[in-house]
Amino acid sequence: MKHLETQINKLKLPSHLAIIMDGNGRWAKQKGLLRAVGHENGTKSVRLTVENCAKLGIKNLTLYAFSTENWNRPKLEVDTLMKLLISSLKKELKTLQENKIRLNAIGNLTNLPEKVQRELQEVIAKTAENKHMTLTLALSYGSREELIQAVKKISDKVKNNIISSDAIGENIINEHLYTHNLPDVDLVIRTSGEHRLSNFLLWQVAYAEFYFTDVLWPDFTEEELYKAIISFQNRERRFGKTSEQIS
Repeated sequence: MKHLETQINKLKLPSHLAIIMDGNGRWAKQKGLLRAVGHENGTKSVRLTVENCAKLGIKNLTLYAFSTENWNRPKLEVDTLMKLLISSLKKELKTLQENKIRLNAIGNLTNLPEKVQRELQEVIAKTAENKHMTLTLALSYGSREELIQAVKKISDKVKNNIISSDAIGENIINEHLYTHNLPDVDLVIRTSGEHRLSNFLLWQVAYAEFYFTDVLWPDFTEEELYKAIISFQNRERRFGKTSEQIS
């Protein structure tokens, strides 16, 4: 593992890493356990990943924790996830403070249970001055919903002559997204062998690199994180230009 860490160029880290944490349920099923046990074990991988990203010097980490579509899951599973979220926020505050990590949250947060909203806002407030890394939790998040809300806000401003339609460009759209205070995503990791975005940061990943692994989220280790970052650093990012133009 140490050997892998030495292969990482600290000057070429992704400025913004986003992770689709997939496979908790399948991990539990393979072991003949309840899905809730899979989610509980998944929180261990979250802690490990957050700590290692902070240690490496990654400035922005966004975790897809709960999508707008996840509300359609069985009530018992949704309730379990919400309880787990509250306990994790309470438990991990110490880790966030020790690593100087600021907590951020994006999504339709008003849909979350009041207790979750309170706990979330409390941890966000307590970590607001931390500057080493920003950890963003995507909760009750759907990218299409985010884009619809942005279009509505911009439309209202045009209607009320606050901005002109001619002024609308990428910057104006960025300013009206949940992620307005974050840079574009450089690297997306998805675990569990699935190869899709599942309505996650569709606008923000326009030029991101993708890394897919068959590893289920509860088994996502420090080593797996390093492999993803090394893969990212070995790619040529051209942003529409030719190799010759970049070199």
